[in-house]
Amino acid sequence: MNLSPNSQHATPVSNSADTPALNPIELQVVRQRLIAIPNLIEKNVERTAFSLLVQEYKDFAIGFVDAQGLLVTQSRYSLPAFVANALGLAARDALAKFGEDNLHTGEVVLVDGYVIGKHVNDVVALTPVRHHDRLIGFFAVLVHWIDVGGRVIGSCFSADATDIWQEGFQLPTVKLFSRGKRIEDIYRIVMANSRFPKLLAGDMQAQLGGCFLGRDMVLEVIREHGIGSVLGAMREMREDASVAVRRAIAQLPHGVYRASSFFDDDGIDKGVKLAVEVVVTVDDNGLAIDLSGLAPQARGPVNLSYDGGAVAFARIAAKVLLVPHSPVNEGDFDGIRVIARPGTFLSAEPGAPMGQGGYSGATVADTILAALSQAIPERVPAGHHGTYGVHTITGSSRAGEAFLCLDAMSGGWGAFVDRDGPSAFRSLTHGDVRDVPVEIQEALYPYRIDAKRLVPDSGGVGQHRGGLAVEKIYTIIGDDLRFNINVERTGCPAWGLNGGASGIPPRVEYISPEGAVISLHKDDIPLAPNSQLRVVSGGGGGNGPSHERRIDAVLTDLANGYITRQAAERDYKVVLAGDGNPVDLEATKKTRETMSRAQPR
Repeated sequence: MNLSPNSQHATPVSNSADTPALNPIELQVVRQRLIAIPNLIEKNVERTAFSLLVQEYKDFAIGFVDAQGLLVTQSRYSLPAFVANALGLAARDALAKFGEDNLHTGEVVLVDGYVIGKHVNDVVALTPVRHHDRLIGFFAVLVHWIDVGGRVIGSCFSADATDIWQEGFQLPTVKLFSRGKRIEDIYRIVMANSRFPKLLAGDMQAQLGGCFLGRDMVLEVIREHGIGSVLGAMREMREDASVAVRRAIAQLPHGVYRASSFFDDDGIDKGVKLAVEVVVTVDDNGLAIDLSGLAPQARGPVNLSYDGGAVAFARIAAKVLLVPHSPVNEGDFDGIRVIARPGTFLSAEPGAPMGQGGYSGATVADTILAALSQAIPERVPAGHHGTYGVHTITGSSRAGEAFLCLDAMSGGWGAFVDRDGPSAFRSLTHGDVRDVPVEIQEALYPYRIDAKRLVPDSGGVGQHRGGLAVEKIYTIIGDDLRFNINVERTGCPAWGLNGGASGIPPRVEYISPEGAVISLHKDDIPLAPNSQLRVVSGGGGGNGPSHERRIDAVLTDLANGYITRQAAERDYKVVLAGDGNPVDLEATKKTRETMSRAQPR
């Protein structure tokens, strides 16, 4: 297939199929083909990108939006933080800036993260999909660009930026391609503002290739099935998603539900907590998620705009709870109202620093779910570790080139009413980026990863145990390396439900060559050779009273190293005996009965 910006299928598409009478079987075929296209493009982007951020970490989103900028379909592993509205916001801004008639075949528009309410590294490239000069939609690929200038390497990682301009350069919705020809001035400006122009150029080529191939694959579906079937399938996808989410909302008990959590601080005003107060209302009008109780806009870089923050995270929580298994579509968010007063840290005013604002998403979405646990406790788990814990190591690679390696914490997720919480999962807005394999990091970069292991006793105790935290230990080998860390929720660990306990909070330590231990939270520090980093994530919350946990489950955890002997006896009231008979059943029964009588009723 031709991947040039102007490539078009030679076979003309007939308009004769654009009629009300559509074959339902063909509609389903078209629907599934449209859903498959972003998933195929996703694999191509992974294979052809240059940076590990895209190849391995998979910090991107890929999808097709209609001519109004409403999402039709998005790839399965697009980051959840982008699923709710990022591609649609970009397309609508392009339409507002240029107009439908001035977005031609072969053109590519770049829309930066500030426009879609994210940090400036998140850049959307989109290209029009036109059939007989009729705009059908846009194929869009969002990629986290590895570096776009700013105060620190990687741009969006500064913990103490006070405005958006300190976080990198901005692209105010500009054309990179005009009528099939690249605008070299724009390209040179982009490359000149990156510390890693070779990596960025490779990632951008993968991004552009994804746009053009995705567009051509949509046109191929139109050529084979007719424009009527394609538009009909797009309408049906929206209607089906809308019906499904409204049906799910109708099954929720009416009421007003509240929950709260908090963040440690904004990185500048140390120790000043940022409140997350959530009110969810279920009534005949649908589902209203009120985030007006969020803390005010912060001085530090934890902010996002209303669309990129409050709306995105509320929609993600709703998608997770209401229609988690269907491919994402704009109709998934019908019947959901998001309320947030202007000027909170997730409805910030223009100019606010936003480099680390996305890190709040996991906690905000989880707090919304915590509110709804009062309505449907059987479906909502206890809290998860809730922090990205993003950390970067930068410096010169073993080949002598500048590098940035980004990683994030994997930790424990909350237990359900009927099962334990999973361990060692990322918490990127209720979805997961991938690990960069240890072998790749050690082969390329001058440090060693000595340990990556589950932490015993880190999951919240309960009838069902929270997932376990993960400990990573780095040993620094090279000179002139730096470590940047943003860890949150050290004061607000993952909460338990129904009598379950909280998980352990995260912690990060720098151990100097002399053995001095320094606690890190939101910091950027030099790394001495032979120093170590200890990065420990949080555990998930437990669910139900711990003395009701099955004895065999306690023994299995003990055998697997998930809990210690002390925890088995102290937390689960299992009295361990000698060899051959591991449990003193009579003593265990008495201890548990005593604990049960002491529980509040």
